[in-house]
Amino acid sequence: MSDSVGLSSPPAARPSSFWTTLAEAIRGSHQDYTEGSIGRAIVLLAVPMVLEMVLESVFAVVDVFWVSKLGADAVATVGMTESMLALIYAVAIGLSMGATATVARRIGEKDPERAAASAVQSIALGVAVAVPIGILGASFAPNLLRLLGASPEVVARGWRFTAIMLGANVVILLLFLINAIFRGAGDATMAMRSLWIANIFNLMLDPCFIFGLGPFPRLGVTGAAVSTTCGRSLGVLFQLWTLSRGRGRVVIRRRHLRLQPASMLRLLRISGNGILQVLIGTASWTGLVRILSSFGSAALAGYTIGIRIVVFAILPSWGLSNAAATMVGQNLGAGKPDRAERSVWKAAFYNMIFLGCVGLLFILFADPLIRLFTGDPAVVSYGTACLRFVSYGFLFYAYGLVMTQAFNGAGDTWTPTRINLFIFWLWEIPLAYVLSHPAGYGPRGVFAAITVAFSTLAVVSSVLFRKGKWKEKKV
Repeated sequence: MSDSVGLSSPPAARPSSFWTTLAEAIRGSHQDYTEGSIGRAIVLLAVPMVLEMVLESVFAVVDVFWVSKLGADAVATVGMTESMLALIYAVAIGLSMGATATVARRIGEKDPERAAASAVQSIALGVAVAVPIGILGASFAPNLLRLLGASPEVVARGWRFTAIMLGANVVILLLFLINAIFRGAGDATMAMRSLWIANIFNLMLDPCFIFGLGPFPRLGVTGAAVSTTCGRSLGVLFQLWTLSRGRGRVVIRRRHLRLQPASMLRLLRISGNGILQVLIGTASWTGLVRILSSFGSAALAGYTIGIRIVVFAILPSWGLSNAAATMVGQNLGAGKPDRAERSVWKAAFYNMIFLGCVGLLFILFADPLIRLFTGDPAVVSYGTACLRFVSYGFLFYAYGLVMTQAFNGAGDTWTPTRINLFIFWLWEIPLAYVLSHPAGYGPRGVFAAITVAFSTLAVVSSVLFRKGKWKEKKV
């Protein structure tokens, strides 16, 4: 087989157009990602992963859309609960890193038995983490809302929403974890389909449970939690059915259903670093908000709008980055570290082209984009500055995102964790403070610090990646 990096198929196969490859990616591919065209493999993996990222972001948007019709207290309940769920998402993403790295390595080794066993250990670990969180979250939901500053009205009206969302966090963790197993195995389409199912049912059930349509009870804001949990649960049932019915590359049979403490500890070590990695990055945004808040609500609102646009725009980049992680894990398992490295540089190049185009559009049309969300002149001014400053670094971000996920795909979650700690807490936040206050640049100093920090992260990650120590990581 050829190791070419173009978009053409291997010599032995019939040449495929980009559109044929795109259709195959959505339909589901059985390609061996340790052989053949690297470029084609990245497209086959990245397309469903991009759609998966977009679908994952739909849950919160749909809930807020319907709940907003119930008034400010209901929206506040959703917002406060989402801030608590952010910690659960961090745990889920961290655990997913271990699952993807381990399963990808076993699939690359052509060892489906151990891949299935690793999948079982990942799921068991997720359940073990979710159960105590669920018990505590459901039991102390009113207290948690009060701790976040909720008014008595919000607590009285919304604690059941919070209790259900936190109590049923197991379906959130399993949805993340099993999709990570699918991605590691190269079955990205299965992950995408599970979120299709979850979202379709959430879309249908949300208005029914919230407003009591037809035979459904009118539950108000609590109905949003019920419908979202039902949708996610159906997505998890589809995942488990797929794993047990042999529809993908990982097939779980009765013989695999036993705990392996050594494997779980190894997964916990990889995932623990991953959780810390996510928390370090997430918490750093709180530090930036604290600095910006000293300049008033307009600066904070402009920043919020600008960053929301950026986050949504880079979702496809996360798909490409996850594709690189799968390629790294599988090719390391196949004993092809050079192919793993070439896959990462290729994915980073594709990502640079995509984000470069998006960044140029944001720089040129920042003002009208911000005006879609607000007409306040002060907010528009700050939002435009934020969007433009951050967009200047998109070419660097493209490489930084892919390199981070490449390390994670190799099971080396500690390297990006250390990078995040240095870049975000010892470089970005102090720089933001110095530029905004002593240097006198105000909020624009904070925006510039974000660009400098993420660009630095890309350079540092690329240098460490090129050194190649990640190739020696055992999982």
